[in-house]
Amino acid sequence: MASSESEDPDDELELELDEDEPAPQPSEEALPKRLYDINDADAESKAATLEQLCIKDEDAWWNQVPLTNLDLSSNALTKLSPKIENLQSLTVLILHDNALASLPPEIGKLEKLMRLNVSRNKLSDLPRELYSLPELRHLNLSYNQFNELNPDISDLHMLEFLDAGHNNIQSLPGGIGFLVRLTALLLPHNHIKDLPPDLVNMRSLQRVDLMQNDLTCLPEDMGLLRKLQFLYIQHNDILELSDFEGNEALTELHASNNYIEKIPIRMCENLPHLKVLDLRDNKISELPDELCLLRNLNRLDVSNNSIDTLPVSLSSLAHLISLQVEGNPIKSIRRDILQCGTSRILKTLQERSLAKSKEEGGSTDGAAGARLCGGESGAAASNTAANYPDRYKLRHTRTLAVNLEELTDVPDEVFQLAQAEGVHVVDFARNNLRTLPKGLQHMQQLVTELVLAHNLIAQVPQFISQFTRISLLNLSNNLLTDLPKEFGVLNTLRELNIANNRFAFIPNGLYDLQGLEILIASDNHIKELNVSGLKCMPRLSTLDLRNNDIDFIPPILGTLTNITHLELVGNPFRQPRHQILMKGTESIMSYLRDRVPR
Repeated sequence: MASSESEDPDDELELELDEDEPAPQPSEEALPKRLYDINDADAESKAATLEQLCIKDEDAWWNQVPLTNLDLSSNALTKLSPKIENLQSLTVLILHDNALASLPPEIGKLEKLMRLNVSRNKLSDLPRELYSLPELRHLNLSYNQFNELNPDISDLHMLEFLDAGHNNIQSLPGGIGFLVRLTALLLPHNHIKDLPPDLVNMRSLQRVDLMQNDLTCLPEDMGLLRKLQFLYIQHNDILELSDFEGNEALTELHASNNYIEKIPIRMCENLPHLKVLDLRDNKISELPDELCLLRNLNRLDVSNNSIDTLPVSLSSLAHLISLQVEGNPIKSIRRDILQCGTSRILKTLQERSLAKSKEEGGSTDGAAGARLCGGESGAAASNTAANYPDRYKLRHTRTLAVNLEELTDVPDEVFQLAQAEGVHVVDFARNNLRTLPKGLQHMQQLVTELVLAHNLIAQVPQFISQFTRISLLNLSNNLLTDLPKEFGVLNTLRELNIANNRFAFIPNGLYDLQGLEILIASDNHIKELNVSGLKCMPRLSTLDLRNNDIDFIPPILGTLTNITHLELVGNPFRQPRHQILMKGTESIMSYLRDRVPR
């Protein structure tokens, strides 16, 4: 039973009990006596003759590799022997799903230990010696009986991951801010009422989970967590959101089931990269026009609030694909339109914005909302400089975004200004561009994200190969049939979206993208898979080929173990069947591997 926590299953000692045998009484005696001196040579191997060693040299005691990963999970253990100190080479120790009420102090002598999982036990405290482990980076204490965290936890200076969720923790100790290397702090399902002020000293934090606690507010200096990307504060007693000034990296904010009454305008100005905003089940009565400043928003959920009007400025959110508003007393839009979903709602709002602009010469709230988001509204749009963000906005957001303006070209001076202000995100989605603007070349050393979705682009120029820092490229919903062969030199590219184009095959240049992790090529006309080419992409983990014309899936595709998310629904092949596709990637890959000729 190799645990998912283990990094190298080949080094593990697996000690799962036989399911056919009667369940043993919980104790440490269920473990083999040889366990704690497994690193020592036994008498038999030491007494072996030279002739015997020549026959089985790999069994010689001097060739044995010290144990580094030990998985004792799900063994009904009530006690861990002090002899654990003999396993000095351990780097990973997995003890989850046992009945441990304590750990021996000798665990503090495992000076090489980097990963410790004691979740789902009966622990209420840890031995003081454990807090002196010099290399510990990953600590999982979830699903235990802790009422508090020992202040000595701040001595684990190398700690990067801490999960203490599903306990009974009332507060966090002062000094926890000394965990400056921590990137993930997970404390869901506790009873924490206040957060210590020095929490914001953990400047490396990227993910914070405080769901299901008793919080009423967040620290005033949240903006100091400049690397924070994911914040989960659902099911608390929070009354208001902060401005999040300084949290520009935040991409997901989950704050449902609280008592929030309004969305701060400053928050909308300070979160240019926010993609998910979940505020369902709160007390919000009004949505501000400034929501349109969240240009990268993909999902907005304000279900079950007290909202009666949707601002027309929402129609300018070019990337919004999910708008959830059910459970609100909305009167400004007919119920049948609301029931049709996101696309229909946004279309209605856009039509109203255009109508008001024509009637009142652009002076209405709708037109004002459109201008607030980057330019004149709809039909009033032109390619003049007035439609583009000013110098201050470029400098503040590091983003050049102009959407829904029917642009056919972009003047060079726009890109020159963006270059001068250090802009690294360029977004011209939902316009009428037929190719990449030539002025974009001014930013080839700066751009990390380039979004050109929903245009009329039929060809990508060769100069795309000069973008040496680009990590995300979205060319979806265009008219592309191929990509230049020079595409393969984009070594920094991590995510590529070419969905909803006219590709009959995956462009050959893509197979040279050694760093590509996500390839979305759904809704094209791709007819076959080049598995040999896909093998050349060692980091590819997500491959989306839904709704193409693929009539055969080569079984050898199942041997590409780096692919962890595979989408194939909507193709005309007969095998694997739909039932297998619905079970997910693991089932698909297993099915294919079983059919590889031997």
